[in-house]
Amino acid sequence: MGRIFLAIALVFWVAGQAWAHFGMVVPSTSTIMDKKDAQLDVQLSFSHPMGMEGMPLEAPASFKVFVNEESEDLLGALQPIKVMDHPAWSAGYEVKRPGVYQFVMEPKPYWEPAEDLYIIHYTKTMVAAFGEEEGWDEPVGVKTEIVPLTRPFGNYSGNVFQGVVLLDGQPVPFAEVEVEFYNRDEKYEAPNDYAVTHMVKTDANGVFTYGIPFAGWWGFAALNTAGETIDFEGQPKEVELGAVLWVEYLDPVRK
Repeated sequence: MGRIFLAIALVFWVAGQAWAHFGMVVPSTSTIMDKKDAQLDVQLSFSHPMGMEGMPLEAPASFKVFVNEESEDLLGALQPIKVMDHPAWSAGYEVKRPGVYQFVMEPKPYWEPAEDLYIIHYTKTMVAAFGEEEGWDEPVGVKTEIVPLTRPFGNYSGNVFQGVVLLDGQPVPFAEVEVEFYNRDEKYEAPNDYAVTHMVKTDANGVFTYGIPFAGWWGFAALNTAGETIDFEGQPKEVELGAVLWVEYLDPVRK
């Protein structure tokens, strides 16, 4: 009998080890200095990025680029691809003038049975082009987003990153912010499950701080619960709203 109870407890413990979900918008580079690098490939996916476990991403509800106080709809540019062996999307985009380009995806609601809720991750990243760096600290006005307080490009690993979490345009105090590394080359392995997803919280002003330990793409997902529900099989279900931002940190080039 004791073994049965132990087995049941183990099942629930394993079920509780849910990895963090991350919407992903990752361009081929975060900075463009030369025209030969101006053709971007931007990949949109949904995953557990440290463990390289993918999930299907439906065609997004919205995908836009914001630059110089203008926006452009990029939904028509999306092409289906596979990322981590799951349906994902990519868009080619040619950068033609200096600016800070904010690529923003709003996905369709994702039903997560393990958590009994829907997930919507408003996901963005930024690309700085041809020496321009104005506008990286400007919100784009989606439902929830992370606005950087640290310039989100041209940074070395070991630097800190700071951002403020906004929901309906207002800072969110004491919000949970999950942090994960995009382990694209699978050259890192977490020493234990606690080290897969890092967790920080915003302060009373909605600001969070995180020190970047090594180079690569890092994702920040600030989580809140929507005031509205979505029906699933006739039952109202909560909606997790994620404000997700992806930033690239670099190592200096050795001579």
